[in-house]
Amino acid sequence: MTKIAIGLPSFNEEKNIASIILQLKKNYELILVCDDGSSDLTAAISEKMGAIVIKHKKNLGYGAAIRSLFLKAHELECDILVTFDSDGQHRVLDIETVVAPILKNDADIVIGSRFLGSIKGEIPSYRKFGMNTITNLVNANTEKKITDSQSGFRAYNKTVLEKIIPSESGMGVSTEILIKANKYKFRIIEVPITIHYEGDTSSQNALSHGTSVILSTMKFISIEHPLKFYGIPGIAFLVLGLFFIVWTLQEFTATGRIITNISLIATGSTIFGMILTMNSVLLYSLVSVVRERR
Repeated sequence: MTKIAIGLPSFNEEKNIASIILQLKKNYELILVCDDGSSDLTAAISEKMGAIVIKHKKNLGYGAAIRSLFLKAHELECDILVTFDSDGQHRVLDIETVVAPILKNDADIVIGSRFLGSIKGEIPSYRKFGMNTITNLVNANTEKKITDSQSGFRAYNKTVLEKIIPSESGMGVSTEILIKANKYKFRIIEVPITIHYEGDTSSQNALSHGTSVILSTMKFISIEHPLKFYGIPGIAFLVLGLFFIVWTLQEFTATGRIITNISLIATGSTIFGMILTMNSVLLYSLVSVVRERR
């Protein structure tokens, strides 16, 4: 029998956690709750209702909670881990839809996409813009066509739990997992889900939230694809620098004068291009050595 665990990353969710666990218990026996340093009764309520509770002494972030759920599911030798938000936005009945492709061995990771299903309520335009920007950035570097890279409603099979250990503590963990999954060539598909969205439920400021996710995404892209991330811009700046060097030399030959602005652009572009190119080679070598030693 397939061992399915439902993982709930939770922070101060005493108002929602009881009803969610009660609904989950009707169909799923193994419920994991990561209490990420809550100051309310989230952990106590979860334990009383029969969930396995992982406690963080202080609030470490969404990514840290996902990491703890991954490690616990792996420790319990689960066949599938479903990550499910604790704020009441997701429908329990959609779990069957998210799990189905893994049970059929059609996928290793399944994402419940808000943009393929229906949204009850209105997502603010700035959040839609941020989600699309991050998703496009992920797609450009994984060659996937994902519609919702930030969805927390996902299912992972046993192989993924063995191979991927999230390290990002913040919201960037969602893209970290996708970038690492692409490295292992895991099969990723999306299925439609219905989400109940009521206002901005994020505990972070929208700007800081979006910025942190984008920076995190760029960090993992640079680690996984250093030659592409640093090398291509480096070569572009070297070509630009060469163009302005030739221009500077032509002007000096024709007039005997050095045009300061042009020469400064030539020097700056060349130096910056060399730095980026060298960084790409050094980081690629370093990452290769680290991977060989694993």
